[in-house]
Amino acid sequence: MERLEAKKISGRTYYYYSEWAWVNGKCRRVWQKYLGTLENIAKAVDGGPPPLYAEIFQWGLPIALWKECCLAKVIEETDKLCPKRNQGLGVGEYLTIAAINRAICPNSKRSMWEWFSQTALLRHFYHASKAALTSQRFWDHMDKISSDAASSIWKNILKGVAKREEIDLSSVSYDGTNFYTFIDTFNVHCEIAKRGKNKQGRNNLRQISYALFCSEDSHVPLFYDIYEGNRNDAKQFPLMLKKFHGFLNELSGEDCAVPQTTLIFDKGNNSAKNFGLLDSLELNFVGSVKLDEHKDLARIPNDDPVFKACEAVELEGTKAFRVKKEVYGRERILVVSYNQNLFNAQWLTLQNDISKAIEKLSLLRQKLEDRVNGVITRGKVPTLESVKKQCTSALGRQHLKRIIIVTVSKGPDDIPRLNYTIDTDAVHKLSNTYLGKNIIITSREDWDNEKIIIAYRSQFIIEGVFKEMKDRSTGSWWPMYHWTDSKIRVHGLYCTIALLIRALMFRRIRGAGLHLSMKRVLSELDAIREVVNIYPRKRRQKTERKQAVLTKTSEVQQQLMSILMLKKEENGVLG
Repeated sequence: MERLEAKKISGRTYYYYSEWAWVNGKCRRVWQKYLGTLENIAKAVDGGPPPLYAEIFQWGLPIALWKECCLAKVIEETDKLCPKRNQGLGVGEYLTIAAINRAICPNSKRSMWEWFSQTALLRHFYHASKAALTSQRFWDHMDKISSDAASSIWKNILKGVAKREEIDLSSVSYDGTNFYTFIDTFNVHCEIAKRGKNKQGRNNLRQISYALFCSEDSHVPLFYDIYEGNRNDAKQFPLMLKKFHGFLNELSGEDCAVPQTTLIFDKGNNSAKNFGLLDSLELNFVGSVKLDEHKDLARIPNDDPVFKACEAVELEGTKAFRVKKEVYGRERILVVSYNQNLFNAQWLTLQNDISKAIEKLSLLRQKLEDRVNGVITRGKVPTLESVKKQCTSALGRQHLKRIIIVTVSKGPDDIPRLNYTIDTDAVHKLSNTYLGKNIIITSREDWDNEKIIIAYRSQFIIEGVFKEMKDRSTGSWWPMYHWTDSKIRVHGLYCTIALLIRALMFRRIRGAGLHLSMKRVLSELDAIREVVNIYPRKRRQKTERKQAVLTKTSEVQQQLMSILMLKKEENGVLG
């Protein structure tokens, strides 16, 4: 039986909603709920008191990535190798927080709590606090991860992921890149950061090299390594190849599965020793060679009937032919391809390079003429060597020395004269031979030309991964303020884990038939926020009442939540 009871306390009437039942032969109150005064009841009928304020937390993206970390067992695999006493956050939890942060919006360790406290991850890391997530506490735990431990953690995580997700290892891309740093020149605590040819043009800074093997299947990172910034790609390739071959054996569990993997790499790794190693490991490959190394093939006109058009839809405007030729000590398959889109891009680039070179040569010639005519009288008179050096610099871009004919001669007044012409025949010959052409080298004799070309073009996958890592808005590598080898290696570990959990999340979305870009996925999930309304305390309540609700979601966001199994039932009250 339910009742509405009125009680008079200190001269005021308060109402309670209660339920009564027979207990041991007597009518007893089973429970009651305080309703308040008549004014309170009237306000509740009108919608209740408004909240005092609201707190907004990141929900969609952090929770999605957290679920991927749980499936990949990042915490468990880390804590197995780097245990600590059961007190506060564990090493695996610190690593997971860092990886999720790198996958969302990379922060320095000093501002980690500022970001973390605004996410729904608070409910999953019960020991997290401002004191626990200081930079000092963070690196106290990261120092427990040695270089060998970092490698083993990654291998163990990948073994579980590859088995559970059934990652296709038939096509794997390899490439290396580098990241510039601001580590001081005279810092002797860091051996990894060295000066080298930086791919972003920052040759004046010390850099760190990063090599990665990546599956064609959803761009899942498979194996990575961090090494000295001044090491040549071709010299690093055999070291990485041996490590990856062993790693692949561990992943597959059977030696017979390794030869079924086809490795795709660019021409920067070519050498006779490297191809000899590929042969000894019996690892299939698809790569490319420089056109100038095979001039007999490069000089075949692009309109020669030996080229046969490719029928595949993704190879529209492409034609090719194959030959067998001894390359790097063995007869190998070479596929010569011509791509109209590549030709168009290279032709426009060539015209742009010619225009810039002519502009520089014209300015140089004008200066020499002004000196001959007495317009310029001051400064040192240029010599033949200095003028030739400037001409060589102006013609530094590819193919320009073949196209622009420059002559430098000394006049009777010892002032050099400069003349130049464009060899139109050379331009025509170049456009009908070298432009738009690639020479692909492979061990896959059983594949047709189209399959080989498609495999070679999949190299864009790893280039896209590196572009993603270096993106200043959605990238995972920067900022990096560390200056010791151990911390840099751990930094590489959680940045690669960030790539992994992103790729796995993206793989699920693509597998469900929702074709969105990575940036769109991150943007849509990040827009799903959790709003916690804080209401005034009722009589005898020690804390404010809280109610959590998600922001309004679009149709795309609802699809993402369904695919990634992000349920509203997980919405416990934060704090």
